[in-house]
Amino acid sequence: MTAGLLYFITPDQCNPDTLKKLLIQRPEIKFVSMVGVDLGGNDTDAKIPVSIFLKDIDKFLCGEIHTDGSSVVLPGIATLNDGKVDFEADTSVSWFIDYNYEHLDPKTQLPVGTLRIPSFLIHGGQRIDSRSILWRAVERVNRELMSLFKQYPQSLRELGIKLEELNSIYLTSATELEFWVKTPNEKADIEQLSVSQVLREQYWKRTKGVVRTALEYSLLLLEAYGLQPEMGHKEVGGVTAQIGKDGGLTHVMEQLEVTWRYSDALQTADNQLLARMLIKEAFRRHGLEVTFMAKPMEKVAGSGGHTHVGLAAKLKDGSVRNLFLPADIQQDFLSPIGWGALMGILKNYEAIGAFINASNDAFNRLRPGFEAPVCIVASVGHNVNLPSRNRTVLVGLIREQNNPAATRFEVRSPNPHSNIYLSLAALYQGMLDGITYGLVHGRTSAELERECSKKAGETFGYLEAERAYRSEEDVFEAYTQEERDRLFGVPPATVWETLANLEQYAEKTAVLTKEGVFTERIIQSYSLAMLNQWMTELCDRILPENAEVIRGLVAETQIVHTKLDQSRWQRIHELRLKLLKDRTDYTSLFTQLRRAIVTRDYPLASSLQLKIEAEMKLLKQLYTEYKKNLF
Repeated sequence: MTAGLLYFITPDQCNPDTLKKLLIQRPEIKFVSMVGVDLGGNDTDAKIPVSIFLKDIDKFLCGEIHTDGSSVVLPGIATLNDGKVDFEADTSVSWFIDYNYEHLDPKTQLPVGTLRIPSFLIHGGQRIDSRSILWRAVERVNRELMSLFKQYPQSLRELGIKLEELNSIYLTSATELEFWVKTPNEKADIEQLSVSQVLREQYWKRTKGVVRTALEYSLLLLEAYGLQPEMGHKEVGGVTAQIGKDGGLTHVMEQLEVTWRYSDALQTADNQLLARMLIKEAFRRHGLEVTFMAKPMEKVAGSGGHTHVGLAAKLKDGSVRNLFLPADIQQDFLSPIGWGALMGILKNYEAIGAFINASNDAFNRLRPGFEAPVCIVASVGHNVNLPSRNRTVLVGLIREQNNPAATRFEVRSPNPHSNIYLSLAALYQGMLDGITYGLVHGRTSAELERECSKKAGETFGYLEAERAYRSEEDVFEAYTQEERDRLFGVPPATVWETLANLEQYAEKTAVLTKEGVFTERIIQSYSLAMLNQWMTELCDRILPENAEVIRGLVAETQIVHTKLDQSRWQRIHELRLKLLKDRTDYTSLFTQLRRAIVTRDYPLASSLQLKIEAEMKLLKQLYTEYKKNLF
């Protein structure tokens, strides 16, 4: 950070006259970049000199600047023979200035800055990017709730709000960001990390040395950008670093979490994009490597990007009222609007989830254990007068006794690399579906709570009869896997399975496409992008990495083996052959998977992926047992 720098521009300043004045006054800002977010969650970054921007500022703001969209993730939309994509600036959110602290302007001696302009991507006259989808969701929720409240004003009157006082609907959102930080080129000691995690040796402990410095620097930087950071701390994963010869820390391997204040949905998504960039760069400048992977290491806790969602009413007098807060907080957990929103997420989650987790990395995290949110089930608390938290469910109600207005839902399935624009858009589309049901049918808080708390087999008006949707228990302790699958549905385990849900549950996908928020064209493009990424990773990254692991598992020829050792090694060797070695009478699992990918036999490829994962897990366990018995 450097004193005197301009870190962000507010929406009221995002107009030609004000921008010209600001940029002329700030010669250290030498570039602008039109930032569009494709369907893969990737943000564009192209350096355009400020002098060029100022000459054609109206064109930049109004969508007359274009690029070749075939190089971004918009398959089937921006193609090689039809790749023109236009940028249109979004002036409803804050714009951030990205500074290069390693490049100082010779005249001002200040870091060279790039003004990042959040932009919609337009192809063939239609907005087709992730930001556009969330923008449409925000507009639809606002428009339809305002209409519903006019038709059913009783829902507002119960909350002490008069219809004539209502100005607009505010989609309150926030994200958390967990990540692993380590010394570059260090290899993780998985066993030590696993033991440390079980013993809770790192959770909420004091940060030290360069990790502390980088974390503090990150929080101060987020504050400078107006994100209002609320907390930075150690998470459950990690091992104690060592002290090097120079007195500094080496062998750093820790999991951290950073949170900041909520905002509206679009600004929240932009804030997370910025926070990932700032944190990664801040730790890099301090000699540390950050990864936002959902599951960077086996047997160790993954990193979540828990997402908080709520709804508020903006009144004409400028005040804001939480629409989830019940009329009587001593009597009810939620208002009817809150219960409807929760039920909408749960009922439609098979479709919603495809836009939250659709990568191999994401599904590596979504396994039973480590508080992984694999079941479509919610928790609201044991007692209405005493807020509680259940970390084993998909959606949890967050309430604070000293701040009732903070009532909201925490959706625990997103990870740091989830496309937060699509995640929020899908969640709010589902929430609106449930809210509409509750308002149209005049359901009270008590009636909706009974439906959300129903047992499997009970029939109400909205939720599926054969399913249960609420549990205040640890779902991994209270239920077997068979019981979880029966009560809460079988969760997808691969990218193909979650994308297949979009067709299998067509009526739930239709909830997302209402009013053109998610279009069929966009869903097809997104599915193709995620499938291509899934298959490429399997063929060119995961299988080669597994092959190297298999080749590295060798028998200890210099040590006398007992019959038990020989038996164990024989089983290991047979499993190695089964996975990797083709013969005249046998095709290895690896080759079977490659062939399934070539022929685009997605169900078979998905099945083989799971089979290989299970066999690789068994192989590693067997080899560990084998090695431990040798001396």
